[in-house]
Formats: sequence, C-alpha cells, structure tokens
Amino acid sequence: MKKEGVSSLPEVRQRIREAGLRSTTARIAVMQRLESATSPITHAEIAIDLVPQGFDKATVYRNLIDLTDAGLVTRSEHGDHVWRFELRSESEHHDNDHPHFLCLDCGEVSCLSDVTVTINPAPGSKKSNIGQLTEVLLKGHCGRCKPA
Repeated sequence: MKKEGVSSLPEVRQRIREAGLRSTTARIAVMQRLESATSPITHAEIAIDLVPQGFDKATVYRNLIDLTDAGLVTRSEHGDHVWRFELRSESEHHDNDHPHFLCLDCGEVSCLSDVTVTINPAPGSKKSNIGQLTEVLLKGHCGRCKPA
C-alpha cells in the first residue's frame, strides 16, 4: 500500500525520464529518500541511508547534482557552508518558493511552506533593485533551543 503523498516506483521512474535522465537504481533511491524527507537534507544524511543499500557516497553525490541540473531537485546553502537538497514539487502544499528556517543552535532546517514573504519598499523610498526573489532564509532559535 502506497503512503499518501509518496510516489510509486513507476511514477518516480517516469519523472526522472521526463527530465531527460536515465532512470537508474541510484537515481530512484536518491529521489525516494528526498521524497521521504520533511525538510532539506544534506548529502551526508542521504548517504547514511543509501550506503548500507550498496550505493557509495560519490554515486549519491553525482546523482544529486544530476537531479539538480535536470530541475528535479533544488540545492541550497543556508550560511553554514553545507549544501542541502530537496525535491522540487508542484504541489500546492510544498512549492518551490517557500522560505526556510535555520536554527542557529541545533542547525535544523525547517520548510516554512505555509509562509509567504513579500518584499515592499518602504514608503517614500526609491523602488528596490531586487529583481526576482529566489530564496528566503530566516535564522533564529527553534522552539526546542530558544533561551528560557
């Protein structure tokens, strides 16, 4: 039985092929791991799950880059010099324009898919030179780490 919101193996294969890539076992495994993630995850976090299945770290990384280049995955760096990856989704519940929250204490990254950020120039100021906003990162202390 398929979990709600989780793609079947044929759906994952089709999505990879539609992006112009070969549907390999490694790509499928990476896509499925990303699909099960609730927030952007690092190459190391993915490798922890996939190396025991017989995939080496270099293969996992190469496939993350291939999937990113094909537009199936987004890659972001949240100021800590660590790339994090997440599936691009056309779902209204998890679109690609959502901001992220980075806890400065524990390093956990959370998707804020139910938050909309709008940038408006202050009254009386000249129009901003900001073209297209591609990523918003909020930093602070999560509920578990915030000082009492």
